[in-house]
Amino acid sequence: MSEKNQEGKRTARERLAEERERQRAHDRRRRTMIVGAAVVCVLGLAAVIGVIAANTKGGGSGKKAAGPVMAPSGADGKDSLAIPVGASDAPSTLTVWEDFRCPACAAFETSFRPTIHELENSGQIRVQYHLATLIDRNLGGSGSLHAANAAGCAQDAGKFPEYHDVLYTNQPQETDDAYAKDAKLIELAGKVPGLDTAGFRACVQDGRHNSWVAKSNDAFQNGGFNGTPTVQLNGESVFPQKGSEQISPANLKKWVAEANKGKQPGKPTPGAATGSATGSASPAPGADSGDGRGGPAHPGAGVGAKSGMATTGSHSATKAKKHPSGAPSGAASTTGAVPVPAAS
Repeated sequence: MSEKNQEGKRTARERLAEERERQRAHDRRRRTMIVGAAVVCVLGLAAVIGVIAANTKGGGSGKKAAGPVMAPSGADGKDSLAIPVGASDAPSTLTVWEDFRCPACAAFETSFRPTIHELENSGQIRVQYHLATLIDRNLGGSGSLHAANAAGCAQDAGKFPEYHDVLYTNQPQETDDAYAKDAKLIELAGKVPGLDTAGFRACVQDGRHNSWVAKSNDAFQNGGFNGTPTVQLNGESVFPQKGSEQISPANLKKWVAEANKGKQPGKPTPGAATGSATGSASPAPGADSGDGRGGPAHPGAGVGAKSGMATTGSHSATKAKKHPSGAPSGAASTTGAVPVPAAS
């Protein structure tokens, strides 16, 4: 073979080797681009998931919990986190921490609503309501948050006491997050004359007070309370008992009278609630059965409506364990002869 032919073969081989090397380099660049694009997609997805998680953590608050803290009109107390009902110069203050999804809170309301309204209307107490979102955190959802926001909207309209009572007398089952729906909250506003207005609807749909509710719930979590409802008279716990005495409507009246001894009652504000709210004259579903809920009693939750004695398990401030049925545990305990709530 001539030297010229050998040189030609070497050149061809070299060209082939160079072409193969170029192809391998191209393949490497292509793989690098594919991997890089995949990483970008994964990071982008992670960022989206992170935003969603950030918006939904903290008690099922969802995107509506964002925004500036806007307290309802007339809110008072520390950081304006309480909604007051009753005479501003009443000699005693009843503080109530509650959650509109909490069946124990509804049971407390069923037993003590008439007594509390009587004490409010006679100027003996001023009630400060603090709203929490415990059930949203324990069971998921956002009904506690949205109902509390709607209650704040009702306060803006001067209709908080009436709407507060309507929310409890129409409370859905604990695992039914019906109050997460604005339409449901607006529907119930129709039970309070003059509340279902364009302004109220906009307030509910915009979640105007959601950040305020979240701040109120933070105060509850940081307050060292055992669960909802938490009830205090002039800073002293009275629910489920005060000292060695069990709470009852009669005892609550007695304790208020003792606290107010020698003091003049306040002047009730015009238009104060005079019992159950308009549109809710009938007892709460299930009142005759003693569970305050309608249907089977929640484990550890209920009210002996006829006797007026609370027998409800309060919702724990720590995340509850669930029964196989999905309902949080909370067996009721008894102290003395009267069944009382126990923090679950």
